[in-house]
This record gives sequence, C-alpha cells and structure tokens, in this order.
Amino acid sequence: VQLQASGGGLVQAGGSLRLSCAASGSVSSIRAMGWYRQAPGKQRELVATITDNAITNYADFVKGRFTIYRGNAKTTVYLQMDNLKPEDTAVYYCNAEAVLIRRTNYWGQGTLVTVSS
Repeated sequence: VQLQASGGGLVQAGGSLRLSCAASGSVSSIRAMGWYRQAPGKQRELVATITDNAITNYADFVKGRFTIYRGNAKTTVYLQMDNLKPEDTAVYYCNAEAVLIRRTNYWGQGTLVTVSS
C-alpha cells in the first residue's frame, strides 16, 4: 500500500484546510485509514480515523472542528479542518491499516500544517 498525502499549508487561526490522502497498491486489504500529527518536540498522536465501514473516531482536541471522510472510490480519505488553532500546527501523516498476511500499518509522507495566530 502506498499513500500520497497533500493539502497542507499556512493558514490563519480560525481558517480552514483540507488534507487529502490517496491510497494505491493493495487497497482491497485496507481496513481503516486515518490521520496522525506530530508537532515539534512532541510524539505523534492520533487525529482521526475511519474504518472500511465508515466508523469514525476523533481525538478529543479536534471533535467538532475536524471531519474525516472518504471519497466515492474509498481509496482517498480527506480531513476537513475548520476553526484551526495555532496548537494544530504540526506535520500531519496519513495512515492505512491493512490486513494481508498480518495487520500492517502504512504511512504516507507528512504534510505540514502551520496555523498563525
């Protein structure tokens, strides 16, 4: 599974961005996709996930502000980020959990989101 993320950038506090992650390769093996983020000096943390039957899960700090959803082909996942805060500044990573012989996590390249105050 290969993941291609895009959509990061610089935005003012209160603004919006949409991240995209396109999966390719053994996409039929994907059971869930999601977004994680890592701020400077901090550990990577979960932002939101969506399963292959569209069950979503959000970190408390983004509930009500971020929305994760899939495209029609289900091989692309989006993260709509509204009401962004400076503390949302981080590198955002796309993740896919796939089951081939065993459960494996795949990561896309990070995309930087910077929120200015």
